[in-house]
Amino acid sequence: MGKTKNTRFKRPQLPPVKAVKRPAEDEVDDEVESPHAELLEKLQSPSADMREYACASISRVVQQSQTIPGFLHRDAVRRIGPLLLDSSLAVRETATGALRNLSACGGAEVCEDMVKQDILTPIIALLNECFMGFEASSSPVKKDQKPTVEDVANEAVNLLWNLCESSSKAVSVFNRARLLDVLLPCIEKHPHNIQLALSAAHCLHTVTEDNSDLAGSVNGAVLSALENVLLSAHSSMEHVLLRTLAAGTVWNLKSSLSSSRQAEALSAVVKTLAHSLGVDAGSMIPDLWQRVLSRLASSDMVNPESSGTEEQQDGASTQEEEEMDEGDLKMNRGKRNKKKPERDFAAFLPRDKPELREAVALLTAQQTSLEIIVNMCCSDEPSDDEWEEMSSSDESEISADGNSSLFSPLCLSAELHTTLLNYSIPQLVLKKAEFPSHAALEVCGRNPEWTCLIKKMQRVQCRALTCLHNMLAVMDVECLGGAAGLQAVAQHLSSLIFSSADVLKDDEFLEAVTSAMRSLLQIMASKNIPQCMSPQQLMSVCESAMQCDVVSVRVNALAILGITGSTLAKEKGSAETLELIGNALLSVASKDVNLVASGEALDALFDVFADGEEAERAAQNINLLTALKSLQPAFTAKIRKEGRGTYSRDQLCVLDNVRVNLRRFIGYLESLCKK
Repeated sequence: MGKTKNTRFKRPQLPPVKAVKRPAEDEVDDEVESPHAELLEKLQSPSADMREYACASISRVVQQSQTIPGFLHRDAVRRIGPLLLDSSLAVRETATGALRNLSACGGAEVCEDMVKQDILTPIIALLNECFMGFEASSSPVKKDQKPTVEDVANEAVNLLWNLCESSSKAVSVFNRARLLDVLLPCIEKHPHNIQLALSAAHCLHTVTEDNSDLAGSVNGAVLSALENVLLSAHSSMEHVLLRTLAAGTVWNLKSSLSSSRQAEALSAVVKTLAHSLGVDAGSMIPDLWQRVLSRLASSDMVNPESSGTEEQQDGASTQEEEEMDEGDLKMNRGKRNKKKPERDFAAFLPRDKPELREAVALLTAQQTSLEIIVNMCCSDEPSDDEWEEMSSSDESEISADGNSSLFSPLCLSAELHTTLLNYSIPQLVLKKAEFPSHAALEVCGRNPEWTCLIKKMQRVQCRALTCLHNMLAVMDVECLGGAAGLQAVAQHLSSLIFSSADVLKDDEFLEAVTSAMRSLLQIMASKNIPQCMSPQQLMSVCESAMQCDVVSVRVNALAILGITGSTLAKEKGSAETLELIGNALLSVASKDVNLVASGEALDALFDVFADGEEAERAAQNINLLTALKSLQPAFTAKIRKEGRGTYSRDQLCVLDNVRVNLRRFIGYLESLCKK
């Protein structure tokens, strides 16, 4: 059976919106009366109030993605760009907010287009002016002065973050312009402006990922600033999120650390992640809701006309936002915004909803912590361009240059391995893989504004399952509790999968849980450790998974069938079950339109029917030899016809390996017939 490639999380890019395509000239109504033209004309008004109104209106209108092409056609980016340096702070803030929303709602295509139109030049100038404003005012700005330089900076940093997530050119410009020197002062504002600090920390966490140029220019001042954040004593959940993002940034910049500081930094990073994961969101969310009720009760005593329904006034809009993917949500309602990611919803929460902001921050911190650990437990090879689940029938894998290399199951350094264990990371991850608590779900389901937390809690669970998948692949079995520990994990996964039929309808959960199950079963089979799920149960899970549109889910299901079948083949009286597995794999191998899935099905067949009397009997009963001979020409032709241009070079190498092994396996079956 082939090795399972570790999942690696990259900071999510904003998904493109189909409506972003610019309309043809004759499809656009150029009358001045059109909303697009009218608002853009108002940008040139001599009145600052009118310019602010126009920017704020555009900011709101572009949240409807179908309006974006009209603005782009009328050169909105170039017309709004100069207002980033307007003489009015209010205009600067709303103009930056309008571009921020345009970049968020337009997706990656619009972000690339904005970078091509050189929007980064005024953004850089604006950020540098904000930085000078920070220097000129050492004391916190009074709340009644609206807007402030920090408000403008917050919008600009969020816009920069959007662009850098979607454009490698934007990251290059970030490096050249030394915008790191601007972000650090924003992060240092955390004692009195946590929203600005979080925006900057999110942006920095994004731009430092896989950015060797930036890592090479990092100096001691940068590392000291990050260290100060990690050591801060503020206890709010937003500060927990800030420390988590700082920890992720330190991990991204680990190559810039001296060898003498790496051990200390690693310990600080993992300690921060452990603290984030150690908070029980299931109990904290109901507690936060009780705080809301207490606050509203106190307010009613002061103002009898007020009502507790105030907490739900914006529920419909919040629920609508929750239904969108996190990657779509960087709008300008409040401050601050993850595929997706992955973003928190704090941007859309009014400042008078502190409890909801706390809950969002906690769940975002836990999701981010798990993603960082996923990457810690991920080998740098194979490359990120490789398909998510490589497979071959040999114990080796063929690299792109044709050489064989064994993917080591223990790719963690001893120091990282020990640190993760010292802070009980495996146990914390397993705990987060549980379903959200009923109490928390009840609170969120009862209050429209809080429904956004349900998706966040589910995503934390999925990230934990993915994290478990990677840890199983890279950590020694004994460190995970030996045979008893693995059996306990198997029981845990079983309880998740069979809790209800609905859980198997969620693609994200299905991908995460089947990845974890695949890794676990693979290890248990190699160690001859019995596991708690029966073949019939595993087949029922795989049947659901193979109906999924996500290729990696189908690949996981096929691999699970292969592992199950190869284990059963050693047992007496298993021929009938092997026949069921064989027929299921043959169906996918011959009918699945995706070559990756077809290749995995064939690979699983090789494992199931490789050896043993039960396997031979089952192979004869399902006419395996005839079936494979029949599909061989079509599979080979499909590789030649569709492979190049559709699949990556690495995928084609693995598929070619399957093709060769198919020929060999047919020869093996033919030799059995001659006995």
